[in-house]
Amino acid sequence: MTEANSRTSEYPIDAMFLDRWSPRAFTGETIAEEQLLTILDAAHWAPSSGNQQPWRFIYALRGTEHFEKHLSLLVESNQEWAKNACALIFVVSRSFSGAFSENKPRYTHSFDAGASWGHLALQARFSGFYAHGMGGIKHDEIRLAFAIPEGYRVEAGIAIGRLGDKSVLSERNQAREVPSQRMPLAEVAFNGKFVAN
Repeated sequence: MTEANSRTSEYPIDAMFLDRWSPRAFTGETIAEEQLLTILDAAHWAPSSGNQQPWRFIYALRGTEHFEKHLSLLVESNQEWAKNACALIFVVSRSFSGAFSENKPRYTHSFDAGASWGHLALQARFSGFYAHGMGGIKHDEIRLAFAIPEGYRVEAGIAIGRLGDKSVLSERNQAREVPSQRMPLAEVAFNGKFVAN
């Protein structure tokens, strides 16, 4: 059992997994591009089926012309707090195979992109930042805005920033600004069988 960040695991995992969480309150500070590229470098070393590396990252740094464009491509409820992030990222995955079987659908592209997001979130924490993944993005508008061709899937958005005071958030989001808990492991891991719950 491990305890950290008002969370308790059932087994003795490393505390880094409990320290990582997805806050919405950011300070509004900037990030140096080199710092962000360090975080993205960790993400691109994630495991990948057949080493296809299907993930692609479209990023914008706070204080640049690209930041407002990225912000406008989030749903309104995410724009409300993500405006204080130091970087916004869209994760896109290549859904077809490359070297081994050209233009054949790649079943694990989203799985691999998710692994890269996990690496990104942990490296952000190691670097003194927090990363918040978002499904609330304008997928079709992102595809158009960046001329993303067929064969690629817009997966998610990510806001990165330094942890701020929750007073910068709406009342609704202030109430949600705590590390979330998880279901018991027994509800998601099954020995030799599948349980639909």
